[in-house]
Parts: sequence; structure tokens; C-alpha cells
Amino acid sequence: MAKTYNIGVEATMEIIGGKWKAIILCHLRHQTMRSSELRRAIPQITQKMLTQQLRELEDDGIVHRHVFNQVPPKVEYSLTARGESLNAILNQLCTWGERNIDERRAAGEEIELHHRDDVATMPAKQNG
Repeated sequence: MAKTYNIGVEATMEIIGGKWKAIILCHLRHQTMRSSELRRAIPQITQKMLTQQLRELEDDGIVHRHVFNQVPPKVEYSLTARGESLNAILNQLCTWGERNIDERRAAGEEIELHHRDDVATMPAKQNG
């Protein structure tokens, strides 16, 4: 039976939906990261959930998992070309969120933002 979507965004959200996937992808836009680095960057996520989300993103062809043949084992995650095709969307989500925080702060709300992305001023992605 053919899969049916009522609107295109359903297909996008099927891949990047949920609480953690877009956050993981935003971190991987700028650099290749190890699981422990992602855990430090996203302190609220459990190791079990991070592993599950990374596996799903890998299964969907969005994230590449590179296992180094060494002891102790070393695993790095990076975006595939398909994953990098999401960068424009992810940049817009980050920009919108930062502007929303700025507006809410200006209105007197106390909000902490630990990492400002400011993708327009970020250097090009570096791997390695």
C-alpha cells in the first residue's frame, strides 16, 4: 500500500519531528560530533534517547555514523548530503527561535539562552 501524506510538511516531520531530532541536527550542522559531545551540548537528553534518535536519523539517511577501528572504540556523527539539505530549514528555525527569545526578553520575560547560533555569522562547517 502506498504511503499517503496530506501535506508535504508531514513527510518532513516524519523524519525530523519530535523533541530531539532537530536539536541534534542543529548541532551537527557545524561540525562532526561524538555521542559524548552531543550529550554535553544537549544536557536534558538521556543517553538512551540520544542513541535512539541518532539511529533513526541514520536509518533515514540524514546522519552518518563513522566507527573508527580502534581501542577504545570511537564513533563520530555527521550529516549526510541528505541531512545537509535540511540546513536552510534548520537555520530558519534557529533564527526564528532566537528572535522570539529576544522579543520575549524585551517584553520583560526572564529567559536564559546558553548558545546563540547566529548562523549568518558562523564560519563554514568544519569536519574532522
